[in-house]
Amino acid sequence: MIKLKDRYYIKIVPHRGDKVHRLELTRRHIVAAAIVLGAATFGSLGFAGVQTLRAHAEVASLQTQAATIRQIDKKADTLRTQIQSVQKQNQEIQQLIGVKPKSPASPKLQKTSSTRPGGEVDLVGRHIDQLDADSKALAAVSNENRTLTMRILNMRHIAALGRARLLASIPSINPVPGADIVGCFCYRTSPDVEFHEGVDLNADYQAVRASAAGTVVSADYDGSYGEKIVIDHGNGYQTWYAHLSRIDVHAGETVYKGEHIAVSGNTGFSTGPHLHYQLMHDGTPIDPTPFLNGVPANVLASLP
Repeated sequence: MIKLKDRYYIKIVPHRGDKVHRLELTRRHIVAAAIVLGAATFGSLGFAGVQTLRAHAEVASLQTQAATIRQIDKKADTLRTQIQSVQKQNQEIQQLIGVKPKSPASPKLQKTSSTRPGGEVDLVGRHIDQLDADSKALAAVSNENRTLTMRILNMRHIAALGRARLLASIPSINPVPGADIVGCFCYRTSPDVEFHEGVDLNADYQAVRASAAGTVVSADYDGSYGEKIVIDHGNGYQTWYAHLSRIDVHAGETVYKGEHIAVSGNTGFSTGPHLHYQLMHDGTPIDPTPFLNGVPANVLASLP
């Protein structure tokens, strides 16, 4: 039985006051309403808390993925630079060995930061790792190519040095710079009727230089030739320099192309100061005229 003191009344008086409404409540009703209200409040707070924690977790996950993607972008930039460097190196190698370089395709690495973070991060990471491995393999091949190229260039350099030495041993300069020919490689009647086996250069006591590199065979007086130098060039060629006024080398000495060897003069059977220049090939005199301004084309064509 409900006691009177456990009853509560709520009176609702309208504005006009025609009729008064009375709502009767007991303590049991109030307690039940309070329990329901409290449960609803705590339920709402719990749900809000769970949602808040979930949102924080999602934000943290997105931030982690964003950081991962930034690292991938940085690594992609590094790989792009590395690949471009290797491609440039390969172009330089191709130019060195005489191969026309092909225009390399630029590495196409899309910026992952422009896409939405998600499950594709792992896939992109695997692609980057594969690209990293390919780049390292390309660098290894490039290093091998560079080593091979250096060997090729060394061989070419050695061959070039050998050819340069060969050319240096072929008479190809005027022994008296600027001197003109006053006596041809031909038959003549003065001062004697004979075949003149060299050329006479109008050198009036001027410096004489070796027309090619070689070894001095003789350097002394030789009858009608007067003071005379003979240089052997080690390839079938010999050069003679006669009627000298002074000899500045000795037998057995090695001389280089263009090196000073004597002074022209008027010794031996001579009608005036000049240089008798004679060119021998395999023991036979040949016309030295084509050899006064470089190696003749037919001689160059016969070289290896």
